[in-house]
Parts: sequence; structure tokens; C-alpha cells
Amino acid sequence: MPETQKPVDVDSLKALVRTVPDFPKPGILFYDITTLLKDKTGFAQLIDAMAAHYLSQKIDLVLGIEARGFIFGPALAYRLNAGFVPVRKPRKLPAPVARVTYDLEYGTDTLEIHLDAIQSGQKVVLVDDLLATGGTMEATVKLVKQLGGEIAGLGFAVELDFLKGRDRFPGYDVFSLLHYDE
Repeated sequence: MPETQKPVDVDSLKALVRTVPDFPKPGILFYDITTLLKDKTGFAQLIDAMAAHYLSQKIDLVLGIEARGFIFGPALAYRLNAGFVPVRKPRKLPAPVARVTYDLEYGTDTLEIHLDAIQSGQKVVLVDDLLATGGTMEATVKLVKQLGGEIAGLGFAVELDFLKGRDRFPGYDVFSLLHYDE
């Protein structure tokens, strides 16, 4: 992406996001990004805008969180000339792993990463599709710290501002492109 690229039109990208009422349960308005992803221009603008936020840093790795972080992570890693590392649900990675279990609204979940995925001191960007309450990203931050990585930023395509997920990350560069306050 040339440094002279015009700023992204956030409203145009938001227009590509489908809203689905009462999914996954009554009272929830679901922001479905699959309609943005299938638009080649919109998807390119989204990745370019995310990459522009980190281009001035020397990023070593982009970590994508299962499952939708896998959509953005490799594309962002490519744009940043960085490697890509998947953060997976349990029993999906073949080599020894570090693991973190974290609380959900009803129960717990676990994330894993290969023990050799991050070398101490490497600069990493963590990426996912959506920042809601921040629990999944908080668990991923813990994994990166366990392995000695330096967190350069937390990137999201969409942020649900009203859930205040970014409040879990004081001192971190939290970047979200599309913001919703309802």
C-alpha cells in the first residue's frame, strides 16, 4: 500500500456489514462481516487500513485467533512482511503448546499456541474480527506474555464500543476500524 493511499471510508465499509436481529439469541443485534469479506474492494480497504496502523513498526508476527482471526491474520501478516501464527482451540495443534483457560458468560474456554511460536522479544500484533467484552483477546495476551513476546498492538475489524472491551487493555495500542455503539 503506498503511503499516499487515501483514508478509508468507514461509512462505506459499515454499509457492507449486514445486521441480523435476534442472533444468536433474542435481543442481540449481530454484525455479520461475511458480507464485507465477500466484497473484494471492501476487504482490501479493511486490510490496508489495518496494515497502515502498524506499518511504521517492525512487526515480526501477526497472531490470529480462531476462527475469524484466521481471516485477517494472514492477510495482515502479508501486508506487514511478518509471519503468521494461529491461536487455536484445544487439541488442534500438533506440537507442544502453551494454554490458557478463561471465563465465559456461562463456563470456560481454552486457547493454545505452539511453545515455539514466539521467540522472546519478538514484536507481535494480535488480531481478531471483533472486540466485544475482550475475554478472548485477554487470554491471547496472556499466552504471548508466557512466551516472552512484545505486544505491539491488538487489532480488530469491528468493535462493539458499548461493551467496553478495550477497558481490559490499558497501556496497549487497541485499534478497531469499525465501531458500533448499540
